[in-house]
Amino acid sequence: MNTFGEPTLAELQQQQEEGREPRQHAQRAGQTTPDNPWPLHLLSHKMHEYIARCVPTWVEGQVIELNHRGRVSYLTLRDIDQEVSVSMTVWGSEMTKIQGQVERGSRIVLQLKPDFWVKTGRLSMQGSNIKPVGVGSMLERIEQLRAKLQAQGLFDAGRKKPLPLLPHTIGLITGRDSDALKDVIRNASLRWPAVNFAVREVAVQGVHAVAQVTAALAELDADPSIDLIVIARGGGSFEDLLPFSEEAMVCAVAAARTPVVSAIGHEADSPLLDHVADVRASTPTDAGKRIVPDVADEREFFRAARYQLMRSLELLIQRERMGLTQVRSRPALAAPASTMLARAEDIERLRARALTAATHRLVRDREQVSQLRARVTALSPQQTLERGYSLVQTASGALVRDSSTLEEGQALKVRVAQGSLKATVTSVSDSAL
Repeated sequence: MNTFGEPTLAELQQQQEEGREPRQHAQRAGQTTPDNPWPLHLLSHKMHEYIARCVPTWVEGQVIELNHRGRVSYLTLRDIDQEVSVSMTVWGSEMTKIQGQVERGSRIVLQLKPDFWVKTGRLSMQGSNIKPVGVGSMLERIEQLRAKLQAQGLFDAGRKKPLPLLPHTIGLITGRDSDALKDVIRNASLRWPAVNFAVREVAVQGVHAVAQVTAALAELDADPSIDLIVIARGGGSFEDLLPFSEEAMVCAVAAARTPVVSAIGHEADSPLLDHVADVRASTPTDAGKRIVPDVADEREFFRAARYQLMRSLELLIQRERMGLTQVRSRPALAAPASTMLARAEDIERLRARALTAATHRLVRDREQVSQLRARVTALSPQQTLERGYSLVQTASGALVRDSSTLEEGQALKVRVAQGSLKATVTSVSDSAL
């Protein structure tokens, strides 16, 4: 049977000798049936051809097993972040081309190509073009990630959260029974003996560090009783601190709602976690001092504040007493009767002046009224009548000012100083006399 499911020449001859009709196998696996199955070698050949079409893939990982057997080396490569490992075979010619040293624990980049053995049905990986990942390459990748995260704004000071003044419970993520764990708890307890810790002991280096630290961070961040989270690790080599520059961990810290303090390595160490954390502590010891206040300093602060408060109250009371003494020494309070007597004399004097002024005003106004009365009397019509004049009116009451308006026989009314009389016009003249 060839690789296309067709019988070979030998099979055809055998089938003819046995008097059997040649059988055509299904072209695809989904077309096989219990009555028309594939021979096992056909499946193996098809899988070999399919896998042979896979192109080599560049991958990165950490060497956890390395065995040299003659001209072949057997490696087991583990993923940097996840618990995934792959075994592979590397020919001696590829090992001789490696520039640098590869041993257990080394991080390498290489090309992997799958290979399927037809006879045994075994899938294997062939490695080639192995390149050790040196410190320079790691630094370059970290710098590229640093620029990417900075462009995303994860390092901005405006997004950093302030630490609580006095956290009730502090989440601590650190290595198992590590010096960093002891340093943080000891220094924090010396400063504030009542501090509480929720400790999560995880791997802080190696392939499991990113996953375990991220999981512990998510657990503590989801707990509403946790006011602050500290991620601490003691000193170590550059490779040991690489997990704290991985993008997954850095982004997890940036997304945390609880304030996070980074205390990784020593002062000179600066993983990317330090830049995205809300507060960077130079060492775990420094973190223990920064997350809680010093009880001695706080007591001194309260003592000074109490003294300042008492001093302010004493000064206030002293000023008020001096003010009351000055008020009481004033004449109004020292001899209130004399002040009232002076005011009574002033009132009496003012009242006399007001009475005098009112009297003079009444006399002056009375004289003025008399003068006005005399003027009015002198100018009144009655006074004119008293001097011998009279008023002539028609029967309708209109005053007669022009004789030409009268007619002979017209009735008139004449008013004199004392009484009135009626008259009749007997003649009319235009002359005045």
